Amino acid sequence: MYKKVKLIGLTMVASIVFLGGCSQSPKEEMLNTLEEVAQAEQEFKNQQEPLVEIEKKEKEIYDQIIALSMKEFDQIKELSNEAIELVNERQELMKKEEESINASQKEFEKTEKQMSKIEDENLKKSAEELYDVMMQRYDVHSELYNHYMNSTEMDIELYELFKKEDVTLEQLESQIEKINQSYEKIVENNETFNEKTKVYNDKKLAFYKDAGIEMEEKKE
Repeated sequence: MYKKVKLIGLTMVASIVFLGGCSQSPKEEMLNTLEEVAQAEQEFKNQQEPLVEIEKKEKEIYDQIIALSMKEFDQIKELSNEAIELVNERQELMKKEEESINASQKEFEKTEKQMSKIEDENLKKSAEELYDVMMQRYDVHSELYNHYMNSTEMDIELYELFKKEDVTLEQLESQIEKINQSYEKIVENNETFNEKTKVYNDKKLAFYKDAGIEMEEKKE
């Protein structure tokens, strides 16, 4: 029996510090909003390390469970309960992450109106490209979140099966297969999300340069 390790490790949007003056042209209004977007994702960033750590702990417990025999059923039940608690913690962290991303999107959508006021056609095109890739990024994270939460429910079902003395090997293998298939989708979403984040960060930096704004990348 085998279940994939579920390490998320997502990347977030880069934050850039303005070094210019205080004038508020349409392009600078948009740039200020982009920095608010980066701040809105701070809570998202905060969830990454603890989420990965909990996933590692759960994997260790899972490995312990499958190494035991039915003669050690009481220990299997105890470990399964511990694993379920960890899954619940993962769900809560993922909910906080999704809330942060939703807050980021709400802030980011303000740029649609702001970029419409930009008169420079080349700069406006750059802004539109930035907007499109970020909205794609939000869509991917929504898919990732749904797949992840569905998978955690299947994880709980698996640990509940481990707690049944009359469970069959076929039942366990079937559940693990469903979980593995689900986490394959998560891995795909994860990779796409990180790719979209990188593209967004590159386009954001290019937009700053095209706007003629002096800036420096903020070190996290």
